[in-house]
Amino acid sequence: MKNLLYLFIAIGLLSGCKDDPDNSDDQPVDNIPTNVDTLVEVNTDHGSMIMYMYKGTPLHRANFHKLVGEGFYNGTEFHRIIPNFMIQGGDPNSKDDNRANDGQGGPGYTIPAEIDTNKYMHDSGAVAAARIGDTQNPERRSSGSQFYIVVSEPGTKHLNGAYTVFGKVIQGLETAQTIVMQRRQSSNNLPITRIPMTMKFIIKTPEEIFTEYGFQVED
Repeated sequence: MKNLLYLFIAIGLLSGCKDDPDNSDDQPVDNIPTNVDTLVEVNTDHGSMIMYMYKGTPLHRANFHKLVGEGFYNGTEFHRIIPNFMIQGGDPNSKDDNRANDGQGGPGYTIPAEIDTNKYMHDSGAVAAARIGDTQNPERRSSGSQFYIVVSEPGTKHLNGAYTVFGKVIQGLETAQTIVMQRRQSSNNLPITRIPMTMKFIIKTPEEIFTEYGFQVED
């Protein structure tokens, strides 16, 4: 497993995991009833966030829902935090006591890019897939599990078109903004104090989502 590229704000390069390049032909299927929608609640010691996964990125949405349903993310950590930029998590390596390899793991597959800058941008609260850099990954395939949340108020527009944005934090972005301000190691932006997470589904109708969160879901 090759070392991952680190995040560099100046050039907008986000590290993901060096996953097995053999991606299964059987992509996870998202079987959501037509009269309801699925939200994901992310819980941490610093608060919770509610996230919506876009239907316009079906491979990423289905995969994320599959992993949440399996409990994959429970016990993983936000292993990289950069103020005025983003928080990154979702690496299964972050569950163990070895913090040196956090940011290098995944579920064993990658996901084809679903980049759509006409619809999904790196605005504040955007949820996007981490990945390895263009040199090793010219197709810009996404990590199978690692994701990041944009916390910069003006967004990170320099990343538009380079990474797949597949969701949005629709409530609790202040939790991400609290997480990003925790003490961190200057060499790799690893939080000094570990920040584990758990995830669960919240099932709502589109009308309930709009009423409770002010977010209009996609048709």
